[in-house]
Amino acid sequence: MITVQIKVKRQDRPDSAPYWEEFAVPYRANMNVISALMEIQKNPVNTSGKKVRAIVWESNCLEEVCGACSMVINGKVRQACSALVDKLEQPITLEPMGTFPVEKDLCVDRKQMFEGLKTIKGWVSIDGTYALGPGPRISQDEQQESYAFATCMTCGCCLEACPNVNDHSPYLGPQAMAQIKYFNAHPTGAMSKAARLDVAISEAGIVNCGNSQNCVQVCPKGIPLTNALAELNRDANKHAWKRWFFT
Repeated sequence: MITVQIKVKRQDRPDSAPYWEEFAVPYRANMNVISALMEIQKNPVNTSGKKVRAIVWESNCLEEVCGACSMVINGKVRQACSALVDKLEQPITLEPMGTFPVEKDLCVDRKQMFEGLKTIKGWVSIDGTYALGPGPRISQDEQQESYAFATCMTCGCCLEACPNVNDHSPYLGPQAMAQIKYFNAHPTGAMSKAARLDVAISEAGIVNCGNSQNCVQVCPKGIPLTNALAELNRDANKHAWKRWFFT
């Protein structure tokens, strides 16, 4: 019987030491990493023949939309649902993302990304007490450009790859910075443009981007993050000058 060799970096509790454990699962055509983890879950026996605790990971949509199954696969952060076993070198190593606190095994706490969206006011504010009528007209070109940023899954891949996102930096990361551009591009969202740019010129903002461009290389959706960061840097500088001279 053909088997798939899986090596998992495990952690029993947030405060416990990590350790490696190896598994062999029956091979099937067109397997992805999630299906391999499901096989282990059905029969959690490692290669030493020892019955162990089932592996903990997150997944939901299984079609690269929710962003929940992000993990480091063979040294590269990506989505486990779209990582096909046939295209991966074995043993396949699975690790949790290191930028986020590990809760258990491959499951991490991505709360900081959602808190980042709160910080930048990642929404379009409207008054829901009465009908506003049709929204503002947006050209097809503007819609197409904005759509790319709307595909962000808050998966965490860009933060994992960014060397400037760490415990020693207040930087919110490329995901939050790109969403500033996205919401400021909306005619109604632009009503909060100044507040978002205040975040962009703060210590948590664009000043801490080192322009490594790792983020755009790992983004599962191919979002033009470096373009967004460059444009935001320009807008942030203009905003900072206005703050300097007119306040």
